[in-house]
Amino acid sequence: MSLLEFYDYLKIGRPNVVVPGSVANAQGGHFDVFQRIGACSLNTAPYIRKDFYKITLMIGKGVLNYPKQRIVVDGPALIINNPVTPYSWETTASYQSGYFCLFTENFLRVRNEPFKDSLLAKIHDVPVLLLDETQVKEVSLLFEKMMALKDDDYPYKNDLLQSYVKLLIHEALKMQPRDTSSKFINASTRISNLFFELLESQFPINSTQSIIELRTANDFAARLNIHVNHLNHAVKELTGRTTSEHISARIADEAIALLRHTEWNISEIGYCLGFEYPANFNIFFKRQTMASPKSFRQLRVLSNVG
Repeated sequence: MSLLEFYDYLKIGRPNVVVPGSVANAQGGHFDVFQRIGACSLNTAPYIRKDFYKITLMIGKGVLNYPKQRIVVDGPALIINNPVTPYSWETTASYQSGYFCLFTENFLRVRNEPFKDSLLAKIHDVPVLLLDETQVKEVSLLFEKMMALKDDDYPYKNDLLQSYVKLLIHEALKMQPRDTSSKFINASTRISNLFFELLESQFPINSTQSIIELRTANDFAARLNIHVNHLNHAVKELTGRTTSEHISARIADEAIALLRHTEWNISEIGYCLGFEYPANFNIFFKRQTMASPKSFRQLRVLSNVG
């Protein structure tokens, strides 16, 4: 979901929302902040990846759905969503309050700073933090300062908003468990989690115009700004399988789904999955499934007829 699509979605419940000019220039950095009260209903937000970060002070009840996790939120919580992980929010109580802010990576990240060294990288494994009464007051105060500054003409407004967002992130980091074992586990799993989130973000493929960009371990390592050996070690240590094995398995799963559920020709499917030549796709698919794409599709047709 792009920024513009998000504002269109937001306008369904808030017709008076104004789309800021910075939405059209997201490369320059975008920030916005809203109150949640009066805008929530018993519904489910779409399960989708968004092209921005979103930090929410959630006062109410609901369920967060992630690719491999379902989190029930019952009470005040700080929820941090990133552009890599798809998610949906299901409201389960009519009363909802709090705030949320959204911002692009370029709004907060220092120019030329490696992502792995940035403040943003540290919150990719902090999706939900339950808050006590004191923490709710502290976090609310930061959001209230953002709200007051949002429409101000102060010339250094963006600098101050960046400071408030950084304070909010630091508050979240302070709330994490501090024992050594938890730090070790987080450090050893963060790279693997980012890899799987990035891998999953490329799917499903909904159009013959969509072509996956990341197909090799080197591609993923470059996107994550780490050495490929570091990525391979983390994934193999945690799963027992290589990075390339996971990538191939996921591409094969998508190929099977497209052969079963679309009428696209085999060349189109292969091209969407990053194979420039049909012969290369045939070899890959047969290696993964022991059948050619053509025979797999014919078997599907015969089973439907039967």
